[in-house]
Amino acid sequence: MQGASTYRAVQAVAPGRLELVRKPIREPGPGEVRVRVEACGVCHSDAGTVEGVFPIDWPRVPGHEAVGRVDALGAHVQGWAVGQRVGVGFLGGFCGYCEFCRAGDLVNCRNQEFTGIHRDGGYAEMLIARASGLVSIPDELSSVAAAPLLCAGLTTFSALRASPAKPGDLVAVLGIGGLGHLGVQYARRMGFEVAAIGRGAQTAELAKTLGAHHYIDGAAGDAAQALQALGGAKVILVTASGGKTVNETFKGLRPGGVSVLLGLSPEPIEVSAADLVFGSRKLEGALTGDPATGEETLRFSALSGVSAMIETASLEEAPEAYAKMMAGKARLRMVLTMD
Repeated sequence: MQGASTYRAVQAVAPGRLELVRKPIREPGPGEVRVRVEACGVCHSDAGTVEGVFPIDWPRVPGHEAVGRVDALGAHVQGWAVGQRVGVGFLGGFCGYCEFCRAGDLVNCRNQEFTGIHRDGGYAEMLIARASGLVSIPDELSSVAAAPLLCAGLTTFSALRASPAKPGDLVAVLGIGGLGHLGVQYARRMGFEVAAIGRGAQTAELAKTLGAHHYIDGAAGDAAQALQALGGAKVILVTASGGKTVNETFKGLRPGGVSVLLGLSPEPIEVSAADLVFGSRKLEGALTGDPATGEETLRFSALSGVSAMIETASLEEAPEAYAKMMAGKARLRMVLTMD
């Protein structure tokens, strides 16, 4: 692309409609970098942009699992170099001066931009990103392998590491999909006793291959009772969307346990007061992690061998890859490559 004035991108132009276009290359502004994208994951959260759920300005390029090399530095950018391989996740970069940033809570920065929502994302050969949101990519991981770890990996790793579970505790992962198949791997390698909860006997072999000690078929019986039969879960990592799924498994927590919700759904969550109070159980949500935690996620993954199950597609095939992901037919993460 040397000397080119435009780059290819797939952008959402109306709810549910993606199209391949050429966009003009621009210089990064102060505090920004330009990244030449090598790979970008297709995440279920991209639906917020593509389907017009999030308040966005059309057109908008989706994609928040982007990996590439720094192509140009804006003014006042320090600590990054042209040619360095970096990742751009869902959180587009913290401001550093709001009350939450000053308290060290970079995830909830009041001026945080979301990649693929407030600014164009990684379904493109290039993107402009805030330097404060960049993640360094270790040499041990390819760009394709690293891409899903910037969101699905970071979200599950961060939630488990911040949970009250200690090695040897029973941790359940509800849903063995794009998030859950990574959650099972992280939980096993963190030293937990792992129970994978899915639907259908056909998922049992996958769960055991990923490292689960137990498989619970939620379609064949009461998952909460099955967890209690194992002694009760210290943590339930809810990667499947839907309020009903939370309620069905909540009673499987041991006293003092916590159910951590990662999947988003418009369906309300109903948990009885008695189940909360008796046993001092908790229900909480977890968004993602800051850039430092992103780098720790990648390093842990490289050291421990955690990897996403990936199908690749070309940038031109982005609409088909997105549709396959939304239909639940991906096995298990889709990644776009810019070759």
